[in-house]
Amino acid sequence: LPPWRRMLQATGQRVTGAGLYLVQLAEYLGRTLAALARALRHPTRFPLTALVHHAHETGLRAVPIVTVMSFLIGVVLAFQGSDQLRQFGAEVFVVDLIAISILRELGILLTAIVVAGRTASALTASIGSMKMRQEIDAMRTLGLDPDMVLILPRILALVMVLPILGLISAVAGLLGGAVMSWVELGISPAVFLARLADISVTHVIVGLTKAPVFALIIGVIGCHAGMQVGKDAESLGRMTSSAVVSAIFAVIIADAAFSIFFARVGL
Repeated sequence: LPPWRRMLQATGQRVTGAGLYLVQLAEYLGRTLAALARALRHPTRFPLTALVHHAHETGLRAVPIVTVMSFLIGVVLAFQGSDQLRQFGAEVFVVDLIAISILRELGILLTAIVVAGRTASALTASIGSMKMRQEIDAMRTLGLDPDMVLILPRILALVMVLPILGLISAVAGLLGGAVMSWVELGISPAVFLARLADISVTHVIVGLTKAPVFALIIGVIGCHAGMQVGKDAESLGRMTSSAVVSAIFAVIIADAAFSIFFARVGL
């Protein structure tokens, strides 16, 4: 085949593969929602212990890294912002820069990326190792529903804890910005808080609105990758790395879509 035809063929295969991947993700989202509906109809069948366990693993264990990362992001924003705003004698506006950046975009986006790196890989590895050992087939034989027992608790735990992690991230980022503003610009905590009070609460709402959607994306991609694992360790490693890359990429795409949407509606 001529090179141009090979290139077109490869492009077509990639586009088709991406389309099939999106269809499979939509299927897993539908299966999760169907399992949620069954759990609401029959609450006794829902594994509450698994939900609490995964919320602890996903949420509580991620608090230290999210807090440190957001604190340092706040420090960097304050340092770089003060350096630029000092040229115009507008140092006090560094508070607005830090607050809007962290509350609206950076806080929840960076938290979602960290959680995607931690949790998408963990979901794929845990479900994938069960698939390799044929435990999922054994569950079906015993009359257990894998969607209810494995997928739903993991995704629900993510949807519950990511907004909380987003809030912790926002507070840590603002604290880092306040410390650096005090050190670098001499803006006291009282002045910082007074300036912060003028920031619209809309930015907080916009930031937290994204959290459950990001959690759903990360959870569905991680669980889907876990269920695609074959019978060898190589496929487990391949699907784990693929899940992390796909989850981070999807979160960034979703954040861009949210930014366009909120700009259009005037929020």
